[in-house]
Amino acid sequence: MNRVALITGGQQGIGLGIAEALVAAEYDVALASEAAPDADQVQLALRKLGVKARYFRHDLRELDAVPDLLNQVEADLGPITALVSNAGVPAKVRGDMLDMALANFDLALDINLRGAFFLAQNVARRMLSQPAGTYRSITFVTSVSAEMVSIDRAEYCISKAGAAMMAQLFAVRMAESGIGVFDIRPGIIETAMTSGVKDKYTSRIEGGLVPAARWGQPQDIGSVIVPLAEGQFAFANGAVIPVDGGLSIHRL
Repeated sequence: MNRVALITGGQQGIGLGIAEALVAAEYDVALASEAAPDADQVQLALRKLGVKARYFRHDLRELDAVPDLLNQVEADLGPITALVSNAGVPAKVRGDMLDMALANFDLALDINLRGAFFLAQNVARRMLSQPAGTYRSITFVTSVSAEMVSIDRAEYCISKAGAAMMAQLFAVRMAESGIGVFDIRPGIIETAMTSGVKDKYTSRIEGGLVPAARWGQPQDIGSVIVPLAEGQFAFANGAVIPVDGGLSIHRL
């Protein structure tokens, strides 16, 4: 059976770095995301990834569309053996949490938590019906913000804390079936999402905020995802793995 990875938000940033790593490891890759603001972005990603990648439009808020998405992926590539739940949105407006708008809170929770949960639920059900001979995994890309507080983007932190618990719940539920579930927590990663705060964070990173003294790159996340998807950490089910250059280590 082909090894097939479904990556949400896989057409850019961290998701694209993950997709590149999985394609290099001989996975067939399905990229699922809401229609990109610029269709050229998707085409560029597909050209970079080559013939082993396909794009499927999917908005995580459209829960009723999940079965159709999974049916399309299976028809084109085969049963999904690795889900990488990566898509997410940042705080729409950074600012005092006491001034947060309800709509902005709902947006973060709808995509980062609610949508991610019900997609994973549907994938997990289908994984349970597959033969046990092929290793299967679900990896949630959460964030160091699952534990580290940023009061100017409270809705994002809350959504990622919920996603971290979601990963633990799925890990316990799926363990007896030999399906690995993991929580990857990126730190400060250089992507389009962080471009607006690059100047602010570069000086802090160089000043000691990140012990590795550099920005993280999407490839740093991809290099961790591959061994998880391949089953090299099968007995580490439920593991929480920070990929942050030491950012989240408690220091005096």
